[in-house]
Amino acid sequence: MQRYSLFSLARNALTGHRDWQAVWRSPPLGKRYDVVIVGAGGHGLATAYYLARNHDITRVAVLERGWLGGGNVARNTVTIRSNYLRDESIPFYVKSVSLYRDLSRELNFNLMFSQRSMIDVVQTYPRLRDIKRRMLNMDLHGASYEVLDVDELRRRIPALTGGGPRSRLPIIAGMAHRNAGVARHDAVAWGYARAADARGIELHQHTEVTGFERGGRGEITGVQTSRGTVQTNKVAICVSGHTRTLTDGLGLRLPLQSFNLTAFVSEPVKPLIDVVVNMPDSHCYLSQSDKGELVIGGGVDPGISFRRGIKEGVFEDTVTAVLEMFPALQRLKLLRQWGGTLDTASDSSPIVSRTDIPGLYVSAGWWGGFKAIPAGGLTLAHLIANDAPHPLIEPFSLNRFRSLDFVLETGTTAR
Repeated sequence: MQRYSLFSLARNALTGHRDWQAVWRSPPLGKRYDVVIVGAGGHGLATAYYLARNHDITRVAVLERGWLGGGNVARNTVTIRSNYLRDESIPFYVKSVSLYRDLSRELNFNLMFSQRSMIDVVQTYPRLRDIKRRMLNMDLHGASYEVLDVDELRRRIPALTGGGPRSRLPIIAGMAHRNAGVARHDAVAWGYARAADARGIELHQHTEVTGFERGGRGEITGVQTSRGTVQTNKVAICVSGHTRTLTDGLGLRLPLQSFNLTAFVSEPVKPLIDVVVNMPDSHCYLSQSDKGELVIGGGVDPGISFRRGIKEGVFEDTVTAVLEMFPALQRLKLLRQWGGTLDTASDSSPIVSRTDIPGLYVSAGWWGGFKAIPAGGLTLAHLIANDAPHPLIEPFSLNRFRSLDFVLETGTTAR
């Protein structure tokens, strides 16, 4: 793998940047692999990388029906945080945030990670009570959350001029999550892809999985693709909102439902907001990118959906809520808008698990899976390599639905 550095940049500048190596290879599809990963998004690529780095498993193919990093990893609002409620959830996301801190150096790729903190704007007393409860539990696991009064909240976010005493929902407090940050979503996918390729992992774009082959005991023996069949005894499905599209065909019913999540981006403006602002009572949040664009996220569609556009009602509610808090943004123009498909479990916690089909593993149910990419890939790789769960994901197996041992995290979602 070619090392990126100031020296390599200067050297290639002298040759007109014509001598850079390809970021990753495009090898022919082989006949057999030790592991096949379906989905070249953040979780699939991270899993492949950690299989090679931590477990020396390199005969791995990552199959992607579209282009690398073209799914949900490119359709999100890039927030990285660990402000969860449950004892099972907090350590997992604390680990993920800690991995993000050193990921640019480890992958030798600038992920534009900025640990700028997130501030919740609290507008109702039930929300304040719930968020204080989360703060106390987070403190036990090394995650930060602190209460801000209204004056301090407005000092930290000068552009927050709405939400006064005469507002529909006046601001009553704030909560600051210092560990939160953002990163460039494309760079996360490209960085993991480049590092995985350097360790011998094969990345196959435009290779759609059309079915699976199974042995006499029902175990996985191969994967049928649009480019032919490959043999393998281990398959990991990391396809976000389309998980059940593949698992239903195997007769495996997972407790997942898919929803569309709304987001949009404004034209670039001068630095205005230097934190991630979350408004949970209004179901919207925003941050400012390094290019100056305001990245704004809203709630989910009210019904199950695979759409990738915006539902006008959700869009209008989000814009109304943002302008109520930030009236100075009313003349701002929008550049683009999109939706991402989330597959959500009934308890709003992820599923990282073996299945009842031998050789089949799933990583699904991520509500905002971008923040979980490093830890999700690390733990799924451990599960595949050892056929035993990593301690961080043991509570997130499919067994919890059989024993009703749910990890209820609905307080961190917009549903």
